[in-house]
Amino acid sequence: MASGEALTSSGYIVHHLTNLTVGHGFWTFHLDSLLVSGLLGLFAFVGMANLAKKATSGVPGGLQTFVEMLVSFIDQQVKDTYHGKSPLVTPMAITIFVWVLLMNTMDLIPVDFIPLVLGWGGVHYFKSVPTTDPNLTFGMSLTVFAIMLIMGVKVKGVGGFLHEVFTVPFGAKMAPVNLLFRIIEDIAKPISLSLRLFGNMYAGEMVFILIALLGLWQLPLALPWALFHILIITLQAFVFMMLTIVYLSMASESHG
Repeated sequence: MASGEALTSSGYIVHHLTNLTVGHGFWTFHLDSLLVSGLLGLFAFVGMANLAKKATSGVPGGLQTFVEMLVSFIDQQVKDTYHGKSPLVTPMAITIFVWVLLMNTMDLIPVDFIPLVLGWGGVHYFKSVPTTDPNLTFGMSLTVFAIMLIMGVKVKGVGGFLHEVFTVPFGAKMAPVNLLFRIIEDIAKPISLSLRLFGNMYAGEMVFILIALLGLWQLPLALPWALFHILIITLQAFVFMMLTIVYLSMASESHG
C-alpha cells in the first residue's frame, strides 16, 4: 500500500489479509508466517530453558509456579489420553500448546499497529498472526501426521502396522475396503486438525479487522471482543494439543 493511499473497506480488508511473500507459484514462501512463528518458537524455547536453569526446589516464584502448573496439567492430560509408553508425547504436547498459544496471542495486537510500524520501513504487507495462514497450520498438522505414522510403525512393527491397515475394521476378506477406509481416515486427520485452528483464528482476525473499520466506534467493541478472544486463542491451542495426543494414542494402540 503506497503511503497516503486511501483504501476502500474491501481494500483495507484485503490489505490486512495479504501475506508478505517471496517466490512464485508453488514455491511462494510466506515470510511473515515463517518469521513470526520462528521468532515465537525461539522465544518459547529460550524462555523455558532459562526458567528451567533458574528453577528452585524452594519457594518458587510466580512464573515458575505458573509453568509448573501448566506442565503438570498437560502431563495429566497425556496420562489420561495417551495409553502407550513414549517419552516424546508429553514434551511434544507442551511444545505444541505453548507455541500455538503464543502464535494465537499475536491476534491481540491491534491490527493496524505492526503494519503501520513496518510500513515506515517499506514493508506494506505483513500478517502477524501465523495461525491465520492455512499453509502454516497445515504444515504443523502434516508434521503431527508424520510422527503419528512413524510411531505406529515403531510400536506395532511394519507387519503389525500393515496388518491393521488391511484387516481393520472388517477383517482380511475385506482388505480393499479396509484400505480405502484407512486412507480416508488418515487424510481427514491432518485436514481437520489444520482447518479447525485456521478457521477459528481467521474468523477472529476478521472480526478485529471489521471492528477497526468502525473508526472511533471501535473503542467500545474492541476490548470486549479481545477479552472474549483470549478464551478462543487458549481453547484453540488446547484443542490442537489434545487432538495431537489423541492421534498419537490411536497410532500406538492395537486395533487388530
